[in-house]
Amino acid sequence: MTLTPLRLDSPGLELLTPGSSPALVTAQGTISGAELHERVQERRARLGSTRRLVALEGTNRVESVVDYLAALSGGHPLLMVPPGLRSTPGGERLLASYDPDVVLADDAGDWGFEERRRGTRHDLHPDLALLMGTSGSSGTPRQVRLSRENVLANATAIADYLGLGPDDRAATSLPLHYCYGLSVLNSHLVAGASLWLTEKSVVEESFWTGAAQAGVTSFAGVPHTFALLERSDFDERRPATLRQVTQAGGAMPPERVRAWARSGAEHGFDFVVMYGATEATARMAYLPPHLAAERPETIGVPIPGGDLRIDDGELVYSGPNVMLGYADSPADLALGRTVTELRTGDLAIQHDDGLFQVTGRRNRLAKLFGLRIDLDHVEEVLRSQGVEARVLEHEGSLLAFVLHGRAQRRAERLLARELCLPRHAVVVRRVAAFPLTASQKTDYPALRAHASASVTDAEEDVLAMYAAVLGRPDARADQSFVDLGGDSLSFVEVSLRLERMLGHLPQEWHTRPVRELTVAQRRPRRWLVGLDLPVVLRALAIVLVVGSHTEWFDLQGGAHLLLALVGFNVARFQLAPGTRRTQLARIGSSLRDVLVPSVLWIGGVALVTGMYAWPTALMLNNALGADRWDDQWQFWFLEAAVWSLVALAAVLAVPRLHRAEREYPWRFGLAWLGLAMLTRLLLVGVEAGVVERYSVLGVAWCVALGYLAARAVSTPQRLLVSALAPLCTVGFFGDPSREALVVVGLLLVIWVPRLSLPRQLARVVGTIASASLFIYLTHWVVYPPLDDDHDVLAALLSFAVGVAVWRTYGVLRSGAGRVLSHVR
Repeated sequence: MTLTPLRLDSPGLELLTPGSSPALVTAQGTISGAELHERVQERRARLGSTRRLVALEGTNRVESVVDYLAALSGGHPLLMVPPGLRSTPGGERLLASYDPDVVLADDAGDWGFEERRRGTRHDLHPDLALLMGTSGSSGTPRQVRLSRENVLANATAIADYLGLGPDDRAATSLPLHYCYGLSVLNSHLVAGASLWLTEKSVVEESFWTGAAQAGVTSFAGVPHTFALLERSDFDERRPATLRQVTQAGGAMPPERVRAWARSGAEHGFDFVVMYGATEATARMAYLPPHLAAERPETIGVPIPGGDLRIDDGELVYSGPNVMLGYADSPADLALGRTVTELRTGDLAIQHDDGLFQVTGRRNRLAKLFGLRIDLDHVEEVLRSQGVEARVLEHEGSLLAFVLHGRAQRRAERLLARELCLPRHAVVVRRVAAFPLTASQKTDYPALRAHASASVTDAEEDVLAMYAAVLGRPDARADQSFVDLGGDSLSFVEVSLRLERMLGHLPQEWHTRPVRELTVAQRRPRRWLVGLDLPVVLRALAIVLVVGSHTEWFDLQGGAHLLLALVGFNVARFQLAPGTRRTQLARIGSSLRDVLVPSVLWIGGVALVTGMYAWPTALMLNNALGADRWDDQWQFWFLEAAVWSLVALAAVLAVPRLHRAEREYPWRFGLAWLGLAMLTRLLLVGVEAGVVERYSVLGVAWCVALGYLAARAVSTPQRLLVSALAPLCTVGFFGDPSREALVVVGLLLVIWVPRLSLPRQLARVVGTIASASLFIYLTHWVVYPPLDDDHDVLAALLSFAVGVAVWRTYGVLRSGAGRVLSHVR
């Protein structure tokens, strides 16, 4: 491997080697080193030749990478800030404190370029290259001053011990404004390797689909990343090209390091644990991958060019990547080196084999996500704002204890505003009193023990709600809605209740554990509530079904749109990340939730009135019923949904086919739709007959099309599904208005993810959508006696009875869940 030599003979710093090899890979295509170099030079020219302080919003986008490289090569010191810097008080204070000459951000001026002055008002030291935030100062504008030598020496050392070369390609799984994420960029560029740029989360299926398409060979993660991956069936989703996984940003328990190392050995990738801090530009030590399974309790050895020693029990690092020093104001930007070695604050030992092991902290300094946080100072900051709190580090989070609910809410707002930490890494809990030692000092070990045993009030509320709605009194705070068997039938009620409890929810809330959800969600309630469009369409579709059957109006197609939503929701819920066994269990749970109430209701009506035959009650009318329309066909929609799920479960039970769905969901969806359409054309032709349009095989394409719509994650894919929707639908009914309704509904699902409705209307829509199965089941019995002369009343009564039966069934199911829990 040939690494770029140190170039310190000019104010600029060149990390990029121009050439024809790929440098960046995006959803829009590949950018070679030469193309990237050309863009960098254009941006550098606009920055000018006078050294200026440049604030850069560190997103994982091509524009940010170009701006970053342009400023470095032009010798302009960079102030790295998180995305959305203007929308947060902390970002506003940072800009006001340092008053950069140029701001490069999405919302900045012309094409992301805001030039505040032609020259500079700052005295900038010749060696200064980069300013990175540290949370050690808890809200003051303290920055770590890094030199050109720091950046290049650390990038070169990382590339060296990781063995990076032109064939390597890293996923930008961490943000560029974070020192770990930036070090991935620096080390790969300096080694002539490439990066796949993405802003998606590792919990999103599209992240892994894109990683596989891009040929990613490595990705980086913090402990929280690996906690998410362990819940999402990583072994089946990882790209076949993956060769290396790196971990830093905090210590992971040895047993988890060992497990990941062994998984890597089994599946062909190295697991590399690293130790570092922003003050060391990024990295100070690494654990060679062949030792990760044997010595997971250690941090390994110093990086090339660095040195570790132990002074009075404290780990001390020296090397060319040690920062110049801190900056607390613009005046400090003129300073040269004020630090020659880094006292980490970690207590450590060195074993006979040369490996270092961190055993604790010397003082009340925490280290989270590579940031050093003075916990005593955090308490002082809260106290100055009228909040008495006790703060400690616990299981990778900053944990604050307060005495009452009002202080809890204030502490949450203050900490979220003041600390440069992900929101899920800040937890605030209430206690009756702060425990004290015999000398009347805060007993932090007692607080830590309390944290290990306690569940927050918000978690208890959510778990109680999950127990009531999902019938899962055994729910735990580390489980998500999907983990607990939640599906489209319970999604609406749970989401509306959660929004009342926690405030506005993120779009992917159903995949987040209760603990993370309650920590992350403290947003104010709004008069408008965002509902997923499939929820709104489900409510609308059941209204159309009942309204058409009661002859209140004549607008058909709602049931076929509901079938497409079944496929869409299968991709979101039943096939959310998880093992094959987990996904099959979810499908089984959904079948149970449809079959149990359906069989009970239809069977009960059959016993009382003789209206239905036993094949209808057992969802077998398609196979055993008449070939003409009669009352036994009334539940065709449920049969189609049930047997589609059964067929999908049979397919996914085959390991090879399950891997195909996990690794290539888009292609899997295309194959499913193609097979369903071929079957339909062979059996019924383009236009279906009166009964054929309700047969399981005749309508299977609706479910497949809905699944494909959910798997369309890029604009070209959405455009293709938008074209396939009318191609599959037009001509099927021989009724343009009916076909148009299905097509328009699908297009809305593809292009409009959410719809904001007034809170009260959202509750009505949510209730109808949640009760849609029971409305469909019961309305066949409710409306006929009133149908002739009271069509509106018949429809309204159908909704009322369906909702009442749904609520009654929910109460009974919840009670049964509690009984079963006690039996276990």
